[in-house]
Amino acid sequence: MNELYVIPSGKPKIWDHKPELGSVKACEAYTGTFHRLLQQYVEMLDVHWVIISPKYGILKPDEYVPETYNLSFSMKRNPDVISIESMSQQLREKRLSDAKRVVMLGGKKFKPIMEQLFPQASLHYPLHGSKGIGAMQKSLKDAISNKRML
Repeated sequence: MNELYVIPSGKPKIWDHKPELGSVKACEAYTGTFHRLLQQYVEMLDVHWVIISPKYGILKPDEYVPETYNLSFSMKRNPDVISIESMSQQLREKRLSDAKRVVMLGGKKFKPIMEQLFPQASLHYPLHGSKGIGAMQKSLKDAISNKRML
């Protein structure tokens, strides 16, 4: 694979509004504004993309998320946060580990994770340098409405 886009999962989830639901596709599980904009952006670009989740690791859009959770990658001591080793294994199993160019559409906190998961890849962070989530969302909205890359 030449290029892979990675987007963060996000805290708001479909179960916040519909707790009776069982498992849902990853592309439907995360409902926050930032995540939805990221998903619209990668779908507009028509690129290979995955979601990175602190609970379930690397998720292709059509993979199922069994249930809600409340974790973040900053909870390093929490045993429910997936390890780098487990995510590396997922990447190998999903035949994504050989991506030559990886674009992470998230904040600075993901940089060390990406460097460990893709040591051989050319890593790109087009949203770094934005002054907060609001600026990132504005950049995404502009890119989507103008059908251009960040």
